[in-house]
Amino acid sequence: MQFFPASGLSGKCLEINWANRQDALMMLLVPADVLRPRRPDEHFAAEAEAARAAGIDVAVIDHDALSKPDGGEHAVSRVPAGDDAIYRGWMLRSEHYATFAAALARRGVILRTNAEQYRRAHELPGWYSSLETLTPRSAWTVGDDRDAFDRAREELGSGSAVLRDYTKSMKHYWHEAAFIPELDDPDAAWAVASRFRQLREDDMTGGFVLRRFENFVSAEVRTWWIDGTCLLAGPHPDTPDDLPTTELDLSPLQPMIAELNLPFVTADLALRADGRWRVIELGDGQVSDRPTTITPHAMITMLNAGSLQ
Repeated sequence: MQFFPASGLSGKCLEINWANRQDALMMLLVPADVLRPRRPDEHFAAEAEAARAAGIDVAVIDHDALSKPDGGEHAVSRVPAGDDAIYRGWMLRSEHYATFAAALARRGVILRTNAEQYRRAHELPGWYSSLETLTPRSAWTVGDDRDAFDRAREELGSGSAVLRDYTKSMKHYWHEAAFIPELDDPDAAWAVASRFRQLREDDMTGGFVLRRFENFVSAEVRTWWIDGTCLLAGPHPDTPDDLPTTELDLSPLQPMIAELNLPFVTADLALRADGRWRVIELGDGQVSDRPTTITPHAMITMLNAGSLQ
């Protein structure tokens, strides 16, 4: 199995003797196609096909129903009663994931990532303290009022920062809704926050997060971890053909990921100007996109070989 395309970048993810591993994955759940609800959404169809080829049961869920009151039962109505399952699909708010997990449990299906674990992986305040030494210094609010924003801004002190909420930035609106040139300029900083809030609309999660700006000099690398062990690494989905040529050293990160005790996560890393690898983001692996240069077969093989126990 290839962990990186031929690029000169070498990773230190665990090599697995796939032939000697027994199947670990019982069921794969993917979003249904909106127009053809018995079929997987096109974006996840290839992973569903690879899972079936590996002898794994696949079921579809109604992603949109999970955002509606009492929509959990309808969302999982096509999932057969069974055993453990893992989801590969669109991002879910933490409260919607909890609804999803509870509805599945009533059918005897247990997601291997429970609702509390999903929230800790999916929202920055859940993982920040464990990775604090390897990620930009951050401060955040609960809610979106200016007083709380100003307290978080003052906590970071002077200098540049990047704004996001608990789960997402608006990096494609860099100058108007992401980058704050100087935290000591309160009105200019609040203008960026206000635009961010406007763009996020109902998707705003938790509150504002201010992250100290750091100068990164490489494309991002996405690493995939099961039970604290890196099993797969490759490019970020936004830059699927672009990888750094510097060796990726995961040894400082591995014990920190293991300590989080999360079943399936991704960690996105980039090389800082001083030559240090830094964690840009941690996310739940179930809702982390797969770059086109990692094959569906590689993804399913990883999930099938990982213990996820």
